[in-house]
Amino acid sequence: MTFLVRQIALKSDGTEIVRASQVEGDELAIGRDSSCGIHLPDLAVDPRHAMIRRAGDDALTIESIGEQPFELNGRSTTRGEIDLAEGAELAFGGHRIQVSRDGETGFPDFAVRRVSALSESAEDRDLGSVYTLKGLLPGKRMSAWTFAILVLVAFLAFPVWSYLTYQPLALHKDARRPAGWHADMVWSSGHLSDAHKKLKGDCQACHVDAFVAVRDNACLTCHTDDAHQHIADRPGQSAVERLTLARGTPTGLAGLQRSVALMFNRPPGRCVECHTEHTGAGAMPATRQKFCTDCHAGMKKRLPDTTIGDAADFGTDHPQFRPAIVVDPAPEQPLLKRVAWTPDLRENDGLKFTHKQHLSKTNAVAQMVIRRPALYKGEKALDCQDCHKVDATGVRYQPVKMEQACETCHTLNFDRVDGTFRSLQHGKPAQVVADLRAFYRGTGPVRPPNLSGLSRRQPGEAARQSNAADYARAVRFYPTRASQAIAAVFTKGGMCYDCHVVTRTGTAATGGFAVENVAQNTRYYHTGWFSHKDHTKSDCQTCHTKAETSNDANDLLVPGLDGPGGCRTCHVGEAGTHLASIKVKDPVDSSCAMCHSYHMDNGPPWEPKDKRKQQMHTADAATPTRLSQAAAR
Repeated sequence: MTFLVRQIALKSDGTEIVRASQVEGDELAIGRDSSCGIHLPDLAVDPRHAMIRRAGDDALTIESIGEQPFELNGRSTTRGEIDLAEGAELAFGGHRIQVSRDGETGFPDFAVRRVSALSESAEDRDLGSVYTLKGLLPGKRMSAWTFAILVLVAFLAFPVWSYLTYQPLALHKDARRPAGWHADMVWSSGHLSDAHKKLKGDCQACHVDAFVAVRDNACLTCHTDDAHQHIADRPGQSAVERLTLARGTPTGLAGLQRSVALMFNRPPGRCVECHTEHTGAGAMPATRQKFCTDCHAGMKKRLPDTTIGDAADFGTDHPQFRPAIVVDPAPEQPLLKRVAWTPDLRENDGLKFTHKQHLSKTNAVAQMVIRRPALYKGEKALDCQDCHKVDATGVRYQPVKMEQACETCHTLNFDRVDGTFRSLQHGKPAQVVADLRAFYRGTGPVRPPNLSGLSRRQPGEAARQSNAADYARAVRFYPTRASQAIAAVFTKGGMCYDCHVVTRTGTAATGGFAVENVAQNTRYYHTGWFSHKDHTKSDCQTCHTKAETSNDANDLLVPGLDGPGGCRTCHVGEAGTHLASIKVKDPVDSSCAMCHSYHMDNGPPWEPKDKRKQQMHTADAATPTRLSQAAAR
């Protein structure tokens, strides 16, 4: 048998909502339990209150399951019969059920309605208010207005009053807000970062005017260094104007947002667009890549005179690297020039050196390493770390020093006196010539003047002139052997010639020979940041893939963007969106802020400004620069 059940509810405008369902079976349960065919969510109704059964073609019987009665046609009872031809009305708590026969299907039809209480007596009132606090509380409208007024007082009127009472004090020099809680602190959206934690409770240090966005002038009160400028001014065009042009003119909704922002003192390029505050204790969060790409993606169309390549994502759209290589190893200050990276790029560092020979695992160099296990810790061949040593920070490698790395194998000893070796001085050609001439002045068919008493002479200019005169006579007497020794050192097969570029353009003090200066470049990418400390788990050859095959010291072994050892081998951009087309074993998400600093100085992007040396660059500059003397040695 099929029972039709229609749950009827009223909207606020009086229209009915009917939810119809069919219940199959010979019995139909009525009760508060959700499993009942007619579910009545009413505390006055038992979980399973009554059961309806078919008694004939046009008759139904209804009977209470427990002792709780119900109403049938206005009379309280626990059992009754219903004639479907005549219909009936059942009452269970606050619900009324009209029973009839459906005109289309002929099935018993039960129309269930929720009715209001008939009186204010405890028995007749809505049970939802009898057993809850609903009847004791004010209405919804009164509650809404009350809470709205409380919010305005607590979070607007009281904070404004607190701000206005302090504002006159803030006009005094070195004014400091009294310690403690202040009502306008409820406006704070979060805790300050570690960099600004000393300003806790002193909101006016940054928020100078009420209801006015933080201006750059407030930031520059403390951050006075010149590095807080992304690009330099140009004749007839300020840095702010150039940044605005790089972003382009927004249109549509973005243009409307720009106009509204300008109305509320929020011009583009503000400090707080990058340096977001109130994000919690710790360092300020890294800037999202979109902040950079708003300008750098397609910038050449908006700034045709720029020399910077367009960049949108490191993994998919980034210009080739431009390392700063040595083009002239001048003795005073070697000259650097930024050029586009290519696999065959070379630089003039002034050395003759082969990585292939020194890293070989089968030649004489490897045999030397095997024979000296105490010095090389049982290695089978030289490793990169045997010569290249990281600096104190672990970020870069120190310039290789001959006395520490090379002299172990390439000795400069030329004499032995009672078990002590005399060595030529590295890096001082004139001193090498002088030492060799002095060494050979005491040999030959005629003895040189006796110089044994020089140590007893009186100090001063006269003594120095006398020593020089005696030395000059000795060299004139015996020039042949000295000249041969000097030539042997500075020509093929000699101590200097095999590692350095030697020419015949020297002076008499250097025996007519000149040794080209050596320029060791310790940082190739000056507009990006790279740290060896973050790559200690990788072998050197993972990135410097040409080292084992390089036969020329001028080969540039630093990796580029792509290819073997290239940075994209691991670094896949901010979200790695191009991973579907390439194979990356251990992908590293790499946003712009990982390598680039907005303020373009000489430190890592994440390090505090007061911890690193400021070195302002103009990002568009392509002119050569000079390498520091310390790195050239």
